[in-house]
Amino acid sequence: MLVKVFGAAVQGINATLITIEVNCTKGIKFFLVGLPDASVKESHKRIVSAIQVSGFKYPRQQIVINMSPADIRKEGSAYDLPLAIGILATSETIMADKLPDYLIMGELSLDGNILPIKGALPIAIMAKENGFKGFILPTENAKEAAVVEGLEVYGVENIRQVVGFANNELELEKTTADIGQEFLQSQSNFEFDFSDVKGQENVKRALEVAAAGSHNIIMVGPPGAGKSMMAKRMPSILPPFSLEEALETTKIHSVAGKLEKGISLMSRRPFRSPHHTISNVAMVGGGADPQPGEISLAHNGVLFLDELPEFNRNVLEVMRQPLENRKITISRAKYSVEYPASFMMVSAMNPCPCGYYNHPDKACVCPGGAVQKYLNRISGPLLDRIDIHIEIVPVAFEKLSDSTPAERSAEISKRVVKARRIQAERFRKTPGIYCNAQMTSRMLLEYATPDAAGLQLLRTAMDRLSLSARAYDRILKVSRTIADLEASPHVLPVHLAEAINYRNLDREVWAG
Repeated sequence: MLVKVFGAAVQGINATLITIEVNCTKGIKFFLVGLPDASVKESHKRIVSAIQVSGFKYPRQQIVINMSPADIRKEGSAYDLPLAIGILATSETIMADKLPDYLIMGELSLDGNILPIKGALPIAIMAKENGFKGFILPTENAKEAAVVEGLEVYGVENIRQVVGFANNELELEKTTADIGQEFLQSQSNFEFDFSDVKGQENVKRALEVAAAGSHNIIMVGPPGAGKSMMAKRMPSILPPFSLEEALETTKIHSVAGKLEKGISLMSRRPFRSPHHTISNVAMVGGGADPQPGEISLAHNGVLFLDELPEFNRNVLEVMRQPLENRKITISRAKYSVEYPASFMMVSAMNPCPCGYYNHPDKACVCPGGAVQKYLNRISGPLLDRIDIHIEIVPVAFEKLSDSTPAERSAEISKRVVKARRIQAERFRKTPGIYCNAQMTSRMLLEYATPDAAGLQLLRTAMDRLSLSARAYDRILKVSRTIADLEASPHVLPVHLAEAINYRNLDREVWAG
């Protein structure tokens, strides 16, 4: 008897339909074909134990299983459940009438319980697109898959429930997700708020400008000045997720297995803060079993790189292309996958190895040339992709002891959202451009050309402050964002002056 069961393979952040054909004939051997990896081949032992412990009879016949299409490599243990159901169906332990209508995925433990899988959301989306009536998967992943409307989602805890459902002996409870309610409830629920930050008004302003235009920013200051504290509060002032952004971000975290338990849809922008010992593959993604890296996990959110010069130089250099293209393509001999990587990079660093260069109270003890050498750990091309450089000085005692509450993140966020709406309207006819940081040189001529006074100010600043030529476009982009925050249709000299002030690391005299 030949039975077909349907599963899925996840490639990148999308899923591909896998047809599992199971045939039982005379004999005693077990054959599994269709390019399975070692973990799929090992499923035979898990399936035998799960079936027997659950009280069912494993067929004493020759079993041949083909996983089609055969040119796609099948990886992981999520095929255990559909393989087991196919074997039970071909031996007529269960009826096969319902199987063509449902996509089935899940990992089996030896006692027949079903363990969670990765990539439930993209698999559910694919199941809906291919016309399946429902999706049977582990209970822990059911909320995640229930986001897809028009697809019946059933969470199961053990193989007996699936057998009972197939034989019409058990009614499974459909899993539903109230996306709108969950979305609204947690969108404004942030652990960190800018009202906790005392002083540092100029830095808060720079972070507001960065959030309004999705500009990359680097903060330079001594230890304890508040760099990490303010970076952690960046998500609280970014515009809320759109539903499309939330779905795309959730897909990435689903594939990586990073979704929190019981979460159906991510409602807050991600904040990723990898340690400086991270490897190239962990940062950009890939590996033998391709997974999204930190830059993709930060998609539509913030990637915070603390102690930037301490990162391996190669790790920083491989980020240059994703920063520009906002996607990363992982190409290997046997596969090629693409992950989105449209993130806002927030970075922080000390001004020198000892940390106290330009400190108002403590003297720098670094030897001559050490400051410039420390800065040179960050390449010019990478700095070229960072729009805003801001210096931070320690907060005075009077500010720290001041009990007056600072401005809340919600108030800052309102101004950021207004500026983003202006940009959305400006770029609505330009696909792929959503904010000022993404503008091309040609678009700068159209939207950010200064008047005569502004051009003169820019020329003077570049001469007197020894600004590099690469700073020109960045200054115009940031000044356009500052103008948007003030709802100004034109870039004025005052906007340019503020943007020029945010290019500290381009000054040749910065390191003395």
